[in-house]
Amino acid sequence: MTEAGSNPIGGGLSARLLVLTMVFVMASVLLVFVPSVARERLTYLEDRIDAAHLAIFALEATPDNMVSKGLADMLLAHVGAHGIVVHMTDRTLMLAQNMPPSVAATYDLRRESMLQMMGDTIATLFHGGNRVVRVLGISPKDRAVTVEVVIDEAPLRRQLWAFGARVFAVSFVISLITAALVYLSLRWLLVAPLRRMTASMIAFRRNPEDASHVIRPSQRRDEVGLAERELATMQETVRHSLRQMARLAALGTAVSKVNHDLRGILATVRLTSDSLAASDSPEVRRVVPALLAAIDRAVDLCTGTLNYTREGALPVRRSRFILAALADELAANRSSANGFAVVNQVPARLEVSADRDQLFRVLENLVRNAVESGASRCVMAAARNSASLRITVGDDGPGLPPKARANLFTPFSGSARPGGTGLGLAIAREIMRAHGGDIALERSDARGTVFVLTLPADESPA
Repeated sequence: MTEAGSNPIGGGLSARLLVLTMVFVMASVLLVFVPSVARERLTYLEDRIDAAHLAIFALEATPDNMVSKGLADMLLAHVGAHGIVVHMTDRTLMLAQNMPPSVAATYDLRRESMLQMMGDTIATLFHGGNRVVRVLGISPKDRAVTVEVVIDEAPLRRQLWAFGARVFAVSFVISLITAALVYLSLRWLLVAPLRRMTASMIAFRRNPEDASHVIRPSQRRDEVGLAERELATMQETVRHSLRQMARLAALGTAVSKVNHDLRGILATVRLTSDSLAASDSPEVRRVVPALLAAIDRAVDLCTGTLNYTREGALPVRRSRFILAALADELAANRSSANGFAVVNQVPARLEVSADRDQLFRVLENLVRNAVESGASRCVMAAARNSASLRITVGDDGPGLPPKARANLFTPFSGSARPGGTGLGLAIAREIMRAHGGDIALERSDARGTVFVLTLPADESPA
């Protein structure tokens, strides 16, 4: 497996950034290459126009506007043309060979647009052979003079290719410098911190309990600094969670080992306490109920702790049943002479598909909590929408204390009464989530406490 920071230069992010920067710079050069070469072509042709106008001045210096053949050939060779025609306001002067070659193309610089010039430039670059072309343009020395010149295209093509080669050479050097600067900047700003974070994640994955593998965030205020700080926070959270899970696992193992013997001892004590109930001593009979209740709570604590520390998902044995009937059963079990009542407001024909015993366990736990909090009344209701089934359980008690609300579903921390384990609501949440739903506290204040149980719609068909 390739480690962080050991990528070869050809496969790392830095190398890819370097290559991409060069490619993008060269691509931008290509966008301006044709206009640049077209401008070089225009400059070349305008120079020929200017030189041709200067050559015509030799004709104007003669009385009959004529020169010898030798001088004419010399002037044409200096311009690099086969023929020159200058159109003035009052006359036209011409200087040409005896048998000028036939013209293959005509370029009128007075009317050419930029797009047309770029098209003509491309045609010149890639046309084979040596064409003879006719060029018309305004003289730079006199805007009222139009000059025609007949020239070979091969010298123009050679100059354009030489100019293009220089443009590419300069562009390549610029792209190398730009790419190197971008490469160094991105390596310092982005790639190096990413490699450091990657190395930290790999080391942390191998041994998450080692505190030295937690990344030390830099003081940067940008997104990279934020990512480093968030990674450090996440690693610390995972380390604490692993330590807590290890302690819970050890606790579960310990409880599993002593549970059998402890339950046997408590069973013996329970039998002994039952025999005490037949005692003739009024004092003994008075303390026996409290003793039996304490023993029952001890048995429930052992059983609940063992069940919570067992690994694996809770088994769910679904069946379809009338929810109102389950609420009636719960109300009958909890009705007592002390005035506490369970009010069933669940629709009579509402069906739910769930594990009846487990759902009863959840609801019974909520009702028992209401009784122990000092409530005198508990109301159960239910309603269905297109997405879920919503069951509410509310009481008229004094509400939960702030500490209980902050750790409501945390085992061993969320109990609202002295001596409680806080396992009841934690197990209730596991049961609801095993059904694909959840349990949440909707409200808890001086008016009472309301819990909401939800089940997905496919788990509660009508």
